[in-house]
Amino acid sequence: MDQEIDSFSDFLNRNDESVSTRGISKTSALPYLITAVSTLVTGLSIAILAMWLLSEENVIFGGPPATLLAWQDDYEEMTGIDKVNGNLDGSGVTICIVDSGVDLSHPGMDGVSITGWYDAVNGKIDPYDDQGHGTAMTGIIASKGGVGGIAKGSELLIAKGIDDSGSGTDEGIAEAVDWCSAQGADIISLSLGGDQGPGLSGLTLDVLENSVEDALDEGVFVVAAAGNDGTDDDGDVASPGSVEDVICVGGVNRNGDVWSGSSEGDNNGRLWPNPILPRQDPDKKPEVIAPASEVPVLLTNSGSWYGYSSGTSAATAWVSGILALVVQNEPDLARSGDRDAIEDIKNRISQTSTQKEGVTGHDDRFGYGIVNTVGLIGGMSNDSTSNRDFERMLYSHQPMSTTNVAPDSSTKADLNPRIWDSLIAEIHELKASTRF
Repeated sequence: MDQEIDSFSDFLNRNDESVSTRGISKTSALPYLITAVSTLVTGLSIAILAMWLLSEENVIFGGPPATLLAWQDDYEEMTGIDKVNGNLDGSGVTICIVDSGVDLSHPGMDGVSITGWYDAVNGKIDPYDDQGHGTAMTGIIASKGGVGGIAKGSELLIAKGIDDSGSGTDEGIAEAVDWCSAQGADIISLSLGGDQGPGLSGLTLDVLENSVEDALDEGVFVVAAAGNDGTDDDGDVASPGSVEDVICVGGVNRNGDVWSGSSEGDNNGRLWPNPILPRQDPDKKPEVIAPASEVPVLLTNSGSWYGYSSGTSAATAWVSGILALVVQNEPDLARSGDRDAIEDIKNRISQTSTQKEGVTGHDDRFGYGIVNTVGLIGGMSNDSTSNRDFERMLYSHQPMSTTNVAPDSSTKADLNPRIWDSLIAEIHELKASTRF
């Protein structure tokens, strides 16, 4: 290019007079040439980009929005995940997620594979998600390129027990839990809940609770949602989180306060409607709280790939992922055919969870505190601090969360103006809507 410019300058020197008669000086011709060449190159680049975009069906503009990434960072700092050795990613630990399925074509699931699939709803052979909740929860645990990915190295089993309306039956979910256990799961994640079955002190007539008890007897960690009726509480956590050795998870917001929708546990015992004896440490409900307010998730059936979820569903997935890191670090905790490891972890939860300043012991909504990853792995607990109202959510073995589009979104490319608007939009006021 330098040679071309020099030659053109020589030409100008030799033809000074003729050039001047055209009203162009030697000093002004060079910028005109550079501008013309730059315009040509820019136009060519735009044309090439447009042709490439038209040939691609799954181009993502920008990935997860910065707002969601910041929220993710806040929760990772709160739970101590940001302080965990980078070699801990859940490798060698099998997590079975019982939910509405999984959409492996989601860009946030790129590179994620599953080792087993079971459909207790429709009996389909190939994985799918016709409701979206399961993909959101799976992403929290395993996403490698979206948001979440707490235990991205874990082996995944996916059991569909929730239908396209967002609900499931005791029998169907129990069938899914039995399959998880039979497939060798170390952890079963149940971001769902419903009414407790009739029974007393480990004896129950509820088919789902019986399946959960069987899994616990095999040494499988079962993590379940506390429920989302905190603004109009029915007096106890949901089933199967109510089962004694299940790790029942309530919710915390980014300020470190209990999420307003998180259900309260009844730990004093009662006679009605379902008799329970007074619960003792370390089995008081909920045992722990985890991110539940505006938690970054993967979205399906939406105008955006990424959004946020509010509910104890998300909190359950967080604890399931964190537990995988703990089990990877101590393989002896993996299922051993008894409940010893479960009791060990529940004691650790009661002793290391991050409590509010000035609070000791168990609180019926705050549990033993915010899940503390470093503490569970053997470190010290972190600080926590303050709550924000959210609308009431009813449940009956339904996914326990709402999902919403992110404040500024990234979507699949279709070369329409909405895509370009989403790249630069900055929405400062959020209004949440409740749905299952």
